[in-house]
Amino acid sequence: MKSVYLKQPGDISIREVEKPVCKEGYAVIKIKSMGICGSDIGAFRGVNPIVSYPRIIGHELAGIIEEIGANPDNLKKGDRVVIDPYLWCGHCYPCSIGRTNCCETLKCLGVHTDGGMMEYILHPAHMLIPLPESIPWELAPLSEPLTIALHGVHRAGLAAGEHMAISGAGAIGLLAALSAIAYGAEPILIDPLEERLAYARSLGVKHTICTISQNAVEEIRRITGGRMAEVVLEASGANEAIRGCLDMVSYAGRIVLTGWPKKETQLPTNLITVKELDVLGGRNSKNEFPEALELIESGKVDVRAVLSKVVEMNEVPDAVREQSAYPERYLKIVALTS
Repeated sequence: MKSVYLKQPGDISIREVEKPVCKEGYAVIKIKSMGICGSDIGAFRGVNPIVSYPRIIGHELAGIIEEIGANPDNLKKGDRVVIDPYLWCGHCYPCSIGRTNCCETLKCLGVHTDGGMMEYILHPAHMLIPLPESIPWELAPLSEPLTIALHGVHRAGLAAGEHMAISGAGAIGLLAALSAIAYGAEPILIDPLEERLAYARSLGVKHTICTISQNAVEEIRRITGGRMAEVVLEASGANEAIRGCLDMVSYAGRIVLTGWPKKETQLPTNLITVKELDVLGGRNSKNEFPEALELIESGKVDVRAVLSKVVEMNEVPDAVREQSAYPERYLKIVALTS
């Protein structure tokens, strides 16, 4: 079968690999659609230290059950599913309290182990989520980045009427803003690229701040009537943006760090104490797929808004190269298989 094979940084191609064989507790899924994530671009560039090579990439996946062993969820051959790509052990402390997204030995498809950019994948049956017939294949993989945004919203305990400042207007930041609107909250989207902010405004995001021409702290103070944002979600991973969260958040506010910084950020912890802030990590997602699919199916969150381009599987290597070279042109690229 075909796979998208990353031999080493910068060396990506379509390669034939063995089709998987089904076993008890697992299912063989015929992949119908796959999304290209920032982690795939990082693997291609060789800047992600937790990726080993060679590697089949991809963790934003949807398909049809081809074969399935015994499973607890009454799934069957022919069912449409999306794939939860975060493999957890079930035995460590985080797993024992239900926080499987931060399992001590967590493995993400396409990062720590081979991913799903191939024609078929073997995956644990209990990590398959039924996909409604009304959701087209090109939108199904976008449920995974939506779960990341939702996990940040859940970690913050975002409530209707609150302001949520979101640093970074990429796919996760934009989906977080659209989710905030669905929750009845007021997002404030912050980014240096005015083009992305203008696009967000066209989707109903009322408040945007361009850091090239505006002072984010002063603008948030104006928008909130001096209170500052009750919630700040950091979705860029930029060290300066992480530091800026402490200035943008209100007293007694909450900060969720979803972006992945490349190096350590120095923070003035006196601000955390003085404001008595809740500073929370937001890693991956945990049981958010059903809600994500409901939001997509109902139209409450229009994930098509982050779909920049649809290609065929054979075109994925070129699409990865293009997105790596021109990241500002794309939010999400999805590939369909035959």
